Amino acid sequence: MTNGQIRDKEVRLISDTGEQLGIVSAKDAQKIADDRGLDLVKISPQAKPPVCKIMDYSKYKFDLAKKEKDARKKQKTVELKEVRLTPNTDTHDVEVKVKNAVKFLKSGNKVKISIRFRGRELSRQDIALKIMNDFADSISEYGVVDKAPKMEGRSMAMFVSPKTN
Repeated sequence: MTNGQIRDKEVRLISDTGEQLGIVSAKDAQKIADDRGLDLVKISPQAKPPVCKIMDYSKYKFDLAKKEKDARKKQKTVELKEVRLTPNTDTHDVEVKVKNAVKFLKSGNKVKISIRFRGRELSRQDIALKIMNDFADSISEYGVVDKAPKMEGRSMAMFVSPKTN
């Protein structure tokens, strides 16, 4: 609440410099704020009597919005990148996929490694599990396995997140 919205009889007043001015009537507090060309803002409405502060409210809101914007700017969103394989992917192709996964992990993203099964490949889940374990070993320097390889329908998936230093 600001200025005319404050309907209390008495308020504890804090000046714009942070100095306690004591308990005064709301009208007197508003008059003091008007004389200084500032706003009267209710800080703590639950207190007995409520605490009000003299400040430049529009500047306060602007600074608050600016801080929020800076906090959002510094925030890093972690994306989930996917690397797809098949049970009969050649070793060199797997190495290329490992390089891509390492690149994703270095940039701070999580990686989902999935192996898609088609037709009779579904009966050879042991080969896919070996490929997944080898993949995990080769990227262990850069990432940690969050979720071990697990079958999800017609594919096997494993999640890896970047190591934190």
